[in-house]
Amino acid sequence: MKTKNIWFMLLLVFGLAIFGCSPRSKYEYRLKRELASGVRQDSLFIGLYLGMPQLDFYTHSWKLNRSGMIRQGPNNTTVEYKLENELKHPATMYYYPEFFEHKIYEMPVRFMYNGWSPWNKELSAENLAVDVLAWYKKVYGGQFIKIKHSKWGNAYVKIDGNRRITIFEEDDTYVWAIFTDMLIKKELDSPTSKADIIQNEITKELEKNNADK
Repeated sequence: MKTKNIWFMLLLVFGLAIFGCSPRSKYEYRLKRELASGVRQDSLFIGLYLGMPQLDFYTHSWKLNRSGMIRQGPNNTTVEYKLENELKHPATMYYYPEFFEHKIYEMPVRFMYNGWSPWNKELSAENLAVDVLAWYKKVYGGQFIKIKHSKWGNAYVKIDGNRRITIFEEDDTYVWAIFTDMLIKKELDSPTSKADIIQNEITKELEKNNADK
């Protein structure tokens, strides 16, 4: 009986240490654990994946464009993909990957409800972020860590193996979801775009103790 009690107390302490910790420590624990696991999770969407060769990306995109699934986005700087049934309301996602050594290592995706207007709160970025989160939980699994940022509001982070997914609001209109190969990102932590800067600010919030518990 005494031995059982000791084991029970050890399990209780261990459980509190893992599940009762702050978002910051949860993030650090998961990042180290997942990177050390050696597991790769490279899947993105519509046949794209982390580590995809640049030439293969262009060839695949040409085929998708020819089939009518995608088209060029505004100013020809992104790819446009219409979402009809994935979210609560019709939306559009714009994406274009970042490459390292001619392979995809990061995929920033920008979402917007098609019927957005300043007075239509149902189609606000705040609701869109929750909608994207629910969709991504179905596609990529649960266990997103919630972070409350003083400037950017609620954000959500998930790490599976080498793949990190970060969801956050840019403003009242747009929501970002950024897929990152953390094995590469460690070497290239020099943000240039607005989305990169926001994502870095959200990640830094995990290093503080004032994250939402």
